[in-house]
Amino acid sequence: MIEATQQRGAHRPVMLEACIEALAIRPDGVYVDGTFGRGGHSAGILARLGPAGRLVAIDRDPQAVAAGREWEDRRFEIAHGRFSQIGELLAARGVTQVDGVLLDLGVSSPQFDDPARGFSFRNDGPLDMRMDPAQGMSARDWLVQASEQDIAEALKNYGEERFAVPLAKAIAARFRNAGPDAFRTTGELAAVVAGVVRRRHKKPPVGKDPATRTFQALRILVNQELEELALFLERIVALLKPGARLVVVSFHSLEDRMVKQFFARESGRHAARDPVTGAAVHLQPPRLRSIGRVLPDAAETHANPRARSAVLRVAQRT
Repeated sequence: MIEATQQRGAHRPVMLEACIEALAIRPDGVYVDGTFGRGGHSAGILARLGPAGRLVAIDRDPQAVAAGREWEDRRFEIAHGRFSQIGELLAARGVTQVDGVLLDLGVSSPQFDDPARGFSFRNDGPLDMRMDPAQGMSARDWLVQASEQDIAEALKNYGEERFAVPLAKAIAARFRNAGPDAFRTTGELAAVVAGVVRRRHKKPPVGKDPATRTFQALRILVNQELEELALFLERIVALLKPGARLVVVSFHSLEDRMVKQFFARESGRHAARDPVTGAAVHLQPPRLRSIGRVLPDAAETHANPRARSAVLRVAQRT
């Protein structure tokens, strides 16, 4: 069996020290790691907990859950589900409120590095991208039934891809030409995208694969990542004890914007203003206090290049 506090393999959690510090862990507290992955952050939390502490981890990926169930630590348990289901998953374990919650959004390193999962354009594999392969449509299934307009909107809205329209045209044309054999693999989609983007770019971006935004958009869409985050934020405050910390690490501007705006709204920064004094008029007391934002330093990005786009935001329950 595997000790829960043991760091293993090549997986390196993003901004581990910053996340643990932001949680302000109490040794006897109850905490949630809403995105277990392979447990890097969970191990860091357990290292700070005392014998009376408790950690509940959540992950929608069956492989991650299987890895977590190998851990031997009475303070730890893992639940299979989406982090938007945090309330019901905790209630099933007799927990109504917690001292801190951590989310590390996006795809985990083990998911990205396994070609069979279909997340990466660097390693050829089936075009899947589902965080739970047993649920929902794969990326290819969605492309098969999507219209050209659907594809363009997805690439624009979820990937912020400037060439969304010509890319959608090229993808639709490939289906017309190749029929049911089109886009069986990630490599085929990456090649089609690269051809379009390189023709359109006068000076291709240095160090960024042309397929990055397309793959990101399809992954977010297939896994309903923005919808999941919105549901989580809607439900989380009621589960936080007074003084509890909420820590969110995001890698995409759309996710970070949602978290930033949520923290601002719940801390009263969007409250109406008195027309004479300009003072905030709080119809309800603020439920959160925004602690701040942390970006990865040079040492972090050098040791873990995937941390380059990370943004950590932390808030405290009032």
